[in-house]
Amino acid sequence: MMKNNQLKIGRAEAYWNAAGTRILKFTVEMYHKGLNEHKLISAPDEEILENKANIQANKWQIKWTKLEAKRKKDESKQANMENAIEKDNEAQQALRDIDNILKHTLKINDSIDWDTLKKKDQFSEPLPQKPAPRIKRAYNSKPEISEPAFTPELTFMDKLFKSKKERKIRECERKYAAACSDWEKHYAEVVDYNKKIDISHQNEINKYVKAVEDWEKRKTNFVSNQNKYNLKIDNLKKAYLNKSPEAVSEYCELVLNNSTYPETFPQNFELEYVPETKILVVEYEMPSVKCLPNVKEVKYIASKKEIKEYLVSQTQINNMFDQTLYKIALRSIHEIFEADTIDAIDAISFNGWVIEVNKATGKEENNCILSIQTTKNEFINIDLGNVDPKICFKGLKGVASTKLSSITPIQPILRISREDKRFVESYEVAKNLDNATNIAAMDWEDFEHLIRELFEKEFQQNGGEVKVTQASRDGGVDAIAFDPDPIRGGKIVIQAKRYTNTVGVAAVRDLYGTVVNEGATKGILVSTADYGSDAYNFAKDKPLTLLNGSNLLHLLEKHGHHAKIDLREAKKMLADNK
Repeated sequence: MMKNNQLKIGRAEAYWNAAGTRILKFTVEMYHKGLNEHKLISAPDEEILENKANIQANKWQIKWTKLEAKRKKDESKQANMENAIEKDNEAQQALRDIDNILKHTLKINDSIDWDTLKKKDQFSEPLPQKPAPRIKRAYNSKPEISEPAFTPELTFMDKLFKSKKERKIRECERKYAAACSDWEKHYAEVVDYNKKIDISHQNEINKYVKAVEDWEKRKTNFVSNQNKYNLKIDNLKKAYLNKSPEAVSEYCELVLNNSTYPETFPQNFELEYVPETKILVVEYEMPSVKCLPNVKEVKYIASKKEIKEYLVSQTQINNMFDQTLYKIALRSIHEIFEADTIDAIDAISFNGWVIEVNKATGKEENNCILSIQTTKNEFINIDLGNVDPKICFKGLKGVASTKLSSITPIQPILRISREDKRFVESYEVAKNLDNATNIAAMDWEDFEHLIRELFEKEFQQNGGEVKVTQASRDGGVDAIAFDPDPIRGGKIVIQAKRYTNTVGVAAVRDLYGTVVNEGATKGILVSTADYGSDAYNFAKDKPLTLLNGSNLLHLLEKHGHHAKIDLREAKKMLADNK
């Protein structure tokens, strides 16, 4: 997955169904520091998730590269007429893009081309080159005694005097013997050199054969992974054609992700498909006013040697903002309905959210400022090329304030259900406690509700909420606290352990794993017994709090309740009840 010093990608997390038997989806958080943009990517499969994250990272990289290039250009002191003309063209184009947001989609077929989602890259790694044969050294033929150099030239005198003749013959024999010796030495050197060449070349051949084998494995693995990924796309397509709720949501997400908007627009959204009603709920993050272009003209003032920007008036900005948000709502609905080739969606409920600073409080808020629900039969009869976006929105009974630029919150017509199906009705336990009540021996389900009750009292002063999950006794989540505090708050996982023996490190590890899987900010483990040193050591430097029996009794007393913890008595009572 692509990374740079501006991009941060979290760890992929799996979300299971309520029974814990099947993974519903995988998600990963991405953040680009330079762009100050955040995205939560989800997919039914880890590999698809990685591909989507890479696509998003590439989008951000392209956007960041453009911004960096623009920044450097703006920093240049050599502003000139061409720069002014280019900036003016950019400003005019930005205004045209905003004006054409709705009409742009009418020229496009928004249906997903499944084939384009598949990986079709060729294995780009070249085949290893076979080593060229090494050049061997040659050797001369062995000297022959009959060669002229070794044949004595006998004169008449040599023939008369035998000793002279023999001396010349011996001299030739010596030369021949020396030549043979030199040849044998040279021959041995050549043979030795060529032998080393052969060994070296054979080693190269062996490495080449191994390299080819490894290359073949990498190529096979590449093709296999590509085929597996493409098979997943085929399976996703098949699931979509069979109107699987998860696949319908994923398909609609692909549709909206394909929709191109100005780079300043956040384009974040969350979808929920309700198969029983065939309604798709869309929670869409709209652009804030600051995302809109505010320059209408750029000129180069020669006398001052500077570029001057002429801004759009605030009244025009507010009108542009209103029109843009209505257009995005209608465009998104159009894209989904047009792409819905299997008629899985009868209606769309679209909620537009804007993150903006509340000028009264100075704090950033995320408010729903428009909401609309329309049926497919009703919407497809509208000619979007000729409508006034606001009038069309109102005609479809959409809900919004008179001026969207006021960022007035409204109640959405229909929202995504965020109810955790694991939560169960809670009941009070603490009021029945007294000094004789041994918490370590109480019913385990009562113990979990007691912990919920105590932490609810802890959090309620800050508007917090604590819910008890289904009694699964599987060591998972026993309760979840929602603390609204902007600094220390968030989702807190609570596990209650009515133990009579020392709590080991395994329970603390399980808690930490649950915190990660739940995407929680903190985990709290409450036990009637104490913890071992290994448990405390593991919890160090982690967002974990370990409360033992003594801490629990103190928490009870803090909220006006009294009880006791007698582990020896509890062991006996629990043993007798078995």
